[in-house]
Amino acid sequence: MSGKIQLPIVNPNYEDGAPGAGQSGDAPKAAGKPRAEGGDVMSEIEWETKNHPVFLYMKGSPVMPQCGFSARVAQILQHLGVQFASCNVLEDMEKREAIKVHAQWPTIPQLYVNGEFVGGCDIITEMFQTGELQELLGVEG
Repeated sequence: MSGKIQLPIVNPNYEDGAPGAGQSGDAPKAAGKPRAEGGDVMSEIEWETKNHPVFLYMKGSPVMPQCGFSARVAQILQHLGVQFASCNVLEDMEKREAIKVHAQWPTIPQLYVNGEFVGGCDIITEMFQTGELQELLGVEG
């Protein structure tokens, strides 16, 4: 093996008890607002990514992912013990299409850290293997 970190096994039923699934703690309020408060979908995306230090748009949920790529990114975050919030884009087709425009990235999952788009599954996997993701998130790998 060429110095790469071994990835967790992708399994839709994976639960190791590590923190990470669900909502993150209190974060400072930022621009934009949810549609429930009169914003549009792009404003809601801006609000979600700015109000959660780590935010994952995925198919399914961290506990029950609906695709292998989403499962892999959620498992990496859980493996690292990172608290993150997520959105199941399968429940909101308008948002599913809008995030592709917002990030100028055609695929899901999409990971945001401190309001900035980081990448999809391939990029997150590579960053995890090299330790760059751990550095960005401020965690030990």
